[in-house]
Amino acid sequence: MVDLDGARSGSTSNLDVIKALAGAGLRLQAGGGVRSEDDLARLFDAGVQRVVVGSLSVREPDRVCRWLDKYGSDRLTIALDTRFREGAWRLPSAGWERDEEATLDELAPRYAHAGARHLLCTDIDRDGTLSGPNFDLLAHIGSIAPQLQAQVSGGVHALDDVRRAREAGAAGIVLGRALLEGRFTLEDALAC
Repeated sequence: MVDLDGARSGSTSNLDVIKALAGAGLRLQAGGGVRSEDDLARLFDAGVQRVVVGSLSVREPDRVCRWLDKYGSDRLTIALDTRFREGAWRLPSAGWERDEEATLDELAPRYAHAGARHLLCTDIDRDGTLSGPNFDLLAHIGSIAPQLQAQVSGGVHALDDVRRAREAGAAGIVLGRALLEGRFTLEDALAC
């Protein structure tokens, strides 16, 4: 789950919804608006299994590496949402509204070396477009940080995308607009 309101505002603004879903027995990975250790604690207390840390992963990697040491690599997912600009995979933050200097090729290996296991990488240019995931980006991540279990995000439009992601070695896939528009059901995606 991604709290899009929280990602833009810098607060965990939909915590009650997340808590209700976790309370219903769902194993959740959730993020959006995680800016402090208190935010991590609130999400863990709400029943989230793994917290996604995005903007801070880009802006404050030293702090996030300390969290990896403290909470363990299975409790955090590093989110490095990216878009290709000026010959590199750039990493904007704050709900993709603030450009940062760091690149995917710098930070993904750094997090792998620090012991991270889970990486969520959205191709921003494909997000919400239903144009299909960027499998070349997934392969690129595998070449620069093969230790990371990468989750595909951005552009999913059909069940074939889910199948291809699994075949390409993705650890998971983010489903958004395709589910909302009824292009397939969650049950069908899970069966893939």
